[in-house]
Amino acid sequence: MGHKVAVFHRGQTEAALPPSVRHVHGDRERLTEFVNDFLRFAPEVVLDMVPATERDGKALVSLFKGVARRVVAISSCDVYRAYDRFRCVDPGPPDPTPLTENSPLRDRLFPYRARAQGPDDFLFHYEKILVERAVMSEPDLPATILRLPMVYGPGDYQHRLFHYLKRMDDKRPTLLLSKGVAAWRGLRGYVEDLGEAIALCIAHDRAAGRIYHVADPTSLTEAEWVRGLARAAEWNGEIVILPDEHLPPHLRHDYDISQDWSLDSSRIRRELGYTEPTPPDEAMRRSVAWERANPPKDFDPAEFDYTAEDAALAAHNKLIESLP
Repeated sequence: MGHKVAVFHRGQTEAALPPSVRHVHGDRERLTEFVNDFLRFAPEVVLDMVPATERDGKALVSLFKGVARRVVAISSCDVYRAYDRFRCVDPGPPDPTPLTENSPLRDRLFPYRARAQGPDDFLFHYEKILVERAVMSEPDLPATILRLPMVYGPGDYQHRLFHYLKRMDDKRPTLLLSKGVAAWRGLRGYVEDLGEAIALCIAHDRAAGRIYHVADPTSLTEAEWVRGLARAAEWNGEIVILPDEHLPPHLRHDYDISQDWSLDSSRIRRELGYTEPTPPDEAMRRSVAWERANPPKDFDPAEFDYTAEDAALAAHNKLIESLP
């Protein structure tokens, strides 16, 4: 877009960025040690990709107030109460969907604290709700919040395709889904498309003071998502949908799938003119190619108990055949 860009990162890896991009190497936990570097660059807009705690949000505002004109902070759709209801943490009924930027937030803070190893664990303090409050609290430094969905595509450290793609690449003739999961709608976004949305939030001052969603325009069911993956992977097997109780234990879930996670992203489309630059089939094709080239180094083989899956399918088919 013709802007001057500086990137602050650890320097442990180097992305293939244009030569004009300035690199500042340092630790996110010690931002204040690099204040002179930031002052020399004198940014008009600051993008924070990794604010995860209230401390991160306050540090961002404190450091760049009086320096930058605006900040953009990346948040997550785990801020919504629907997330806790999906995880069976909040016992209430499902929240209406698609979620909008005004949907109710979680009543309980620190969603991952139960998984933390102690007070020094990152998960102990993680809370995007507090990040958002801190970043939006300073009137002299207007902020834009972008709440991301589940991100897929090249670089996906969570390997969101792997669970299904491995079965396809192992030439499994069938892939089992529970009836509930097959109908569940998630919120997803392809990584390069989300990059486009982030760039728009940086470039347009009319984004100041706004909170935006960004996600694929159509919220697919899990079965539709898997079928799209199958096309990209050139897998011609059969997707079989079984009642939850007929699945082997490793394919069952602990979520309340009556709470779907579909997302309304019309605001950023209407106000900033956002559209996905990548066709959906091409996004999936690139995602499959990356996942095949970069499979996870460690995974639990018990999650791929094909003997149990074949037995579950055989038992189900036998039951169907016995029906009058």
